[in-house]
Amino acid sequence: MNERIGVYVCHCGTNIAGTVDIQEVIRFAGGLPKVAIARDYRYMCSDPGQGLIKQDIKELDLTRVVVSACSPLMHEVTFRRAVADAGLNPFLLQMANIREHCSWVTEDREEATLKAKQLVAAAVRRVALHEPLDVKEVPVNPATLIVGGGISGIEAALRIANSGKVAYLVEREPSIGGHMSQFDKTFPTLDCAACILTPKMVAVGQNPNIRLFTYSEVVGISGYVGNFKVRIKRKRRYVDLSKCTGCGICWEVCFSRTVPAHKVIKRGELTISQQP
Repeated sequence: MNERIGVYVCHCGTNIAGTVDIQEVIRFAGGLPKVAIARDYRYMCSDPGQGLIKQDIKELDLTRVVVSACSPLMHEVTFRRAVADAGLNPFLLQMANIREHCSWVTEDREEATLKAKQLVAAAVRRVALHEPLDVKEVPVNPATLIVGGGISGIEAALRIANSGKVAYLVEREPSIGGHMSQFDKTFPTLDCAACILTPKMVAVGQNPNIRLFTYSEVVGISGYVGNFKVRIKRKRRYVDLSKCTGCGICWEVCFSRTVPAHKVIKRGELTISQQP
């Protein structure tokens, strides 16, 4: 297909024009292959600047657009909307950042102009390869996975849960609390660590929007944004959690406390190393 590309260079007041020779960039862009029109405007992001792009798309039958201006983080959405309003697919747009990458990083007018021309040429070559895209809406699962049940993980889980979303909190130790549960006081106020942490730990256990997995580890993650699948390994506790009241009696008679960690049994010439 014979593409017709429009190139638009923004002065950005004196932010770009004060260092980059705009007219030289325009002359250069106008001679590039597939470029049908090259224009400049003082503020391309303004309504008149966007109107200029819309008008050329309709009257000159442009199929691609290159805007040489500031960072795409600021105005790529603006120019995509302008391109779409003119009847062109918004993804047939490419921006060349000649402000942050050129005029703001050097005072040498010749070097800034040369780099601006190179960026414009690269954008023209790239936009010719763009393909129209369609925006689709897909269902998103708003649940959040939080790995680590320290004070940061606890606070994150509580804030997400209190906003009405489900939070999955995974902690590899038998209890949440992390290092803060081992402290007496917190820096720099020397407040009681337990006084701050304990109410939050209780809130995690009582919040209906928090799914707590203690003594567990994440072993696999697949999927994509909005539709992740996570595999969690829950280690054996040898305790019925539905009946556990946290009284601690089972710990008093637990074999891990009464049986040595490593015991060697000799039977004739065979030696057996036995671990609980």
